[in-house]
Amino acid sequence: MNRRNSFSGSMGFVLAAAGSAVGLGNIWRFPYLAARDGGGLFLLIYLVLTLTFGFSMLVSEIAIGRKTRQSPLTAYGIIHPKFRWVGIFASIVPFIIMPYYCAIGGWVLKYALVFITGNGTAAAEDGFFTGFITSQYEPIILAAIFTLLTGVVIYQGVNKGIERISKILMPILFVMIAGIAIFSLTLRQGDVTGLSGLKMLFIPDISGMTLKDILMVAMDAMGQLFYSISVAMGIMVAYGSYLKDDTNLLKSVNQIEIFDTMVAFLAAIMIIPAVIVFMGPEGMTSGPGLMFIALPKVFAQMGNVGMIVGAAFFLMVFMAALTSSISIEEAVVSSIMDHFGMSRKKATITETFIAVVIAVIVCLGYNLLYFNVKLPNGNDAQILDIMDYASNNILMPVVAIGTCLLIGWAAGHGIVEDEATKNGERFGRRSLYIIMIRFVSPVILAILLGNALGLFGS
Repeated sequence: MNRRNSFSGSMGFVLAAAGSAVGLGNIWRFPYLAARDGGGLFLLIYLVLTLTFGFSMLVSEIAIGRKTRQSPLTAYGIIHPKFRWVGIFASIVPFIIMPYYCAIGGWVLKYALVFITGNGTAAAEDGFFTGFITSQYEPIILAAIFTLLTGVVIYQGVNKGIERISKILMPILFVMIAGIAIFSLTLRQGDVTGLSGLKMLFIPDISGMTLKDILMVAMDAMGQLFYSISVAMGIMVAYGSYLKDDTNLLKSVNQIEIFDTMVAFLAAIMIIPAVIVFMGPEGMTSGPGLMFIALPKVFAQMGNVGMIVGAAFFLMVFMAALTSSISIEEAVVSSIMDHFGMSRKKATITETFIAVVIAVIVCLGYNLLYFNVKLPNGNDAQILDIMDYASNNILMPVVAIGTCLLIGWAAGHGIVEDEATKNGERFGRRSLYIIMIRFVSPVILAILLGNALGLFGS
């Protein structure tokens, strides 16, 4: 039997959990939604949801992990035998996400290297991104490097690997994103300034909005938060299993919420003003289009300083992607260790090898294995998009609904309360927690799932 490791203290846990939550979603989707959905209105709804839905899901998953001292694959079955299926689904999610996340990590590594070596202007040219991802070998090599870097950290264990790298990378990431955000506010082109973008971000704009539009903004904020805080992926259960009994669970959750929200807000301050100044509102796209096409063009228009800012930006994104991929792989590795009794080293080597093989298939999905299908939500998709849709849009809401049913009804919320007040702490927001986990969260998640399945139309 493997002796279970633990984080040395609450700071190591919070930074590791925040590192998991702070990923590509904060950087390439949050700013786009904030710009599109009425600025301050989206931010306000997002903040409210963080303090309610986000809080209830984080507390539940971390408590399940700490109570059982098990990974997601085995933890749910220990709490209630009939909910073992939730643990299985919760382990499948990171297994699916890991390979394609590492493929995208390879893209980030490519752009970081391009800007660091002073070739950022090439990255701003039309067709650069498409030319790169459709090339046969380079994306595979970079994806493999990114996956191996992740594996090396996991191989070292909880303290020497995950906690150590989180304590180094997260403060650096925060300082870099804050520095670039401040620089973004100083930009000017003609009459348009970075402060124009800041106004667009923070001042609510509900002109011409109907009640249906406002509800759609709420759904966007809900979806963004759900995918941003790393719940329903087995990660917080795995990390919770390494959390010492004397750590204040609720205080740690509050700190994770604050860190994740601050980074999301800073990402919006960093990106929206810069794009507005150099490309106008129409430049605000989402996903890879924003990060790998629009932003390199923005950096190119800044001149020489843009190459420095671009290098800092993609280095920062690389750190965010790496801390997230570390948590994703740990959720899988811990499940393999607990279920099969395998050592950490063997489990890490096994999962890293599988992730590299599938990442190669993902990369080939843009050239040799290219095809295009329509998803139930109406989006066009290749291999990466199908994996993302299956894990994020289908399995994650199902896992989260299962968690709510387990804690809210089957096993009872007393399990979580016992963990949250283990050292005599007061359970702040207790009534809110019970209402959310039993009634509100399952309904919201069911709507999210229905929307992903195309049940509510376009």
